[in-house]
Amino acid sequence: MPQKFLVVYSGVVTVAFASVVLVGARKPLGNAQFDQITVRRINIVEPDGTTRMVLADRAEFPGAFYKGKEYPRSDRESTGMLFNNDEGTENGGLIFGGGRDKDGVPHTYGHLSFDEYERDQTLVAESESDGDSHRAYYRINDDTSRDPITPELAAEYERIKAMPQGPGRDAEWKRLRAEHPGGIISRGIFGSEPDKSVNLRLKDQQGRDRLVARVAPDGSPEVQFLDANGKVIRSIAAGSPDGK
Repeated sequence: MPQKFLVVYSGVVTVAFASVVLVGARKPLGNAQFDQITVRRINIVEPDGTTRMVLADRAEFPGAFYKGKEYPRSDRESTGMLFNNDEGTENGGLIFGGGRDKDGVPHTYGHLSFDEYERDQTLVAESESDGDSHRAYYRINDDTSRDPITPELAAEYERIKAMPQGPGRDAEWKRLRAEHPGGIISRGIFGSEPDKSVNLRLKDQQGRDRLVARVAPDGSPEVQFLDANGKVIRSIAAGSPDGK
């Protein structure tokens, strides 16, 4: 009798355990609330697994994403967030950091940018300081690149960047630029400069200054109009409302 009871009991427990496992497997993911959570990296993903955003410390900061796959990048040494588009390809990010160097000089930086589709940064907000030198600005760019930034192109860039300085490295850069023409062209910048001035620079499609509005460190304002060669063809300064 005891043996039969054990057999029946064992069978009931097995069925109950299997039911719990199966029901648990079918149960949809629920919500959870935390007072605090301490992590080194969080991956925000779509239901199909596509990574849309990554929040990470410096040690776990991701490489580059392209079509849903992550590829290494040697220049990723910051804390922040990486943004991916609907296809799982990088299209912007936020990084920040700072501290004192070995000589005690403070440094800090913050960078927020958004990218062209499969290309580089077209909208940038940045702040940086080195000791007593400070600069903060917004920048609008055109990306005239013909080719997308694929993992293969990024790897070639990394290879050349790691080469020792010299004619060989220079020749490789020249070859890469010839094979993949175009790049970032600055079209407008608004920001402060280390000399305490504030500037608005509007540029043509070749990245040349054509209109500059500036408030100097002493507070005096000036607007300059420039030709394609960088020559000031007209300026309007305080005290000269008609320009010259």
